[in-house]
Amino acid sequence: MKQKRISLMSELSQNELRRLDLTLLLVFLGLLRHRKATTVAGELGLTQSAISQALRRLREVFGDELFLRRPHGMEPTAAALALEAPVGQAVEMLRGALGAVRAFDPAQAQGVLRIAALDAEQAALVPRLAGHLRQAAPGLTLSVLPLGRAAAVEAMTEGRVDLAFGLIPDPPEAISRQVLYDEGYLVAGLPAALPHAPLIALEPYCSADHILVSPGGHLRGVVDEQLERMGRQRRIILGLPAFLPALAAVAQSGALVTLPARIASAFAPGFGLHLAEPPLPIRRFAVSAYWHRRDDGDARRRWLTDQVAALAKG
Repeated sequence: MKQKRISLMSELSQNELRRLDLTLLLVFLGLLRHRKATTVAGELGLTQSAISQALRRLREVFGDELFLRRPHGMEPTAAALALEAPVGQAVEMLRGALGAVRAFDPAQAQGVLRIAALDAEQAALVPRLAGHLRQAAPGLTLSVLPLGRAAAVEAMTEGRVDLAFGLIPDPPEAISRQVLYDEGYLVAGLPAALPHAPLIALEPYCSADHILVSPGGHLRGVVDEQLERMGRQRRIILGLPAFLPALAAVAQSGALVTLPARIASAFAPGFGLHLAEPPLPIRRFAVSAYWHRRDDGDARRRWLTDQVAALAKG
């Protein structure tokens, strides 16, 4: 039965195929994703009446109800679920073909670029990118969503963001990436806490109070893992989800914070803090731009990624 449903598209006559258009397919995929006609109407810029008419035409072409109205929204039928993959592949192939041949002119471009990034990349990359876009692509608006790794992958998969910045270990096969820069760590603290900056010995480092930045609320990080391997430990007095509030807390508390070097170099001096090299080896990491493979050939995505890579090196 399942195989029969999957072959629905291949069995459509030429006349039935002529009754399909891209808007109908986008409505179909939108209803599968959101399960609400009002949400799909807003996403596609259509009226609810247009969505209802599109759904009626889809039902006529495929000979199935496709979606059943339920109190919680539109419930897809088994046939609709079986059609999701082939319809999605057809739309993405067309999207890729259009992107591959369509030139992108940033000076004339209009629209919204949606980026997923946590605070480190928000501080290190987004301000420079926003300034650059204002000059090179004034018709584009940049919108940043504070999404962690799993949420960023989900948003790229669903098409809710164009790019994600940061570190996603072992990304899924459907996610492409380009390394932007290699990152290390620095220690920030008040002059009294770092009297020998840019050096600090391991003993005073372990004896000091520390602030830890963890978007997930954990009170243990890569530094603590490395200290444990060395048979040492440190005392965390405060956990915060973002680096700039952590720098402000360091300035008030006299504690230390170990944070990515770019953030430390750019913002710690503004809080009156000195910087030192960590007295222990901490593994470095690559900050990358990520996108869904369906956008590999998209000219706008390529242009945006190239601009970010150039800004990251500057």
